[in-house]
Amino acid sequence: MSRVVISQPMYFPWAGFMAQMALADVMIWLDDAQFSKGSFTNRVQVKTQSGSKWMSVPLQNKGNRTRIRDLKLADPSIVERHRSLLWASLNSGEQYAEARKVFDQAWQQPDLVDVLISSAEELSTAIGLPPRTSLRSSDLNVCGRGSERVMKLVQAVGGQSYITGHGARNYLDHERFEDAGIAVEYMKYQTLPWPQAHGAFTPYVTALDLVAQVPRAERSAHLAPATENWKTFVDA
Repeated sequence: MSRVVISQPMYFPWAGFMAQMALADVMIWLDDAQFSKGSFTNRVQVKTQSGSKWMSVPLQNKGNRTRIRDLKLADPSIVERHRSLLWASLNSGEQYAEARKVFDQAWQQPDLVDVLISSAEELSTAIGLPPRTSLRSSDLNVCGRGSERVMKLVQAVGGQSYITGHGARNYLDHERFEDAGIAVEYMKYQTLPWPQAHGAFTPYVTALDLVAQVPRAERSAHLAPATENWKTFVDA
């Protein structure tokens, strides 16, 4: 069964999203979606001695009403500042050098949308997730909005199962997917703790933390990816 995950690009995302990627046969990046202020497209949390902090990418015009693929970096010096923040957060990890390499490789991309997508794809490789087909919605020529477009994107790549995060509960037309022969599965986030610096464990930080703290052969086991049928999820 071909399993499809569809998501807006995220900046070095958290482990729960990496668990979702682990289940995908096809990953579709919504690069032509409109940027939403306050989303995880351009920011993620890291742990420091003084508590969790946001690692945010500044955008020209704050990204208002801009498609993600057209976002522009407002301040190139942020790359070095983020390196410093990651050092403060992760330098105690025995694999910190590999986490830093993942960060640097993503930032070698030419455009910001490429950096955002690469940040997740590079993390996927570093964690040891299975390979998948990676596509961009702007290349698929699929029109529509909301639930309708999501279903058309899944159909465009021959998907038989759509794996989604919890936010889709509020807009997805589950019955229509079912009528089209597409199973809808919601993520069961059950990340297993790994050693972390700076206080009690939290999964809600960049998965660069997992890369820095855990040997490569053990990383994917901490994701514990699992799903449940939409009816079970909605009725819970």
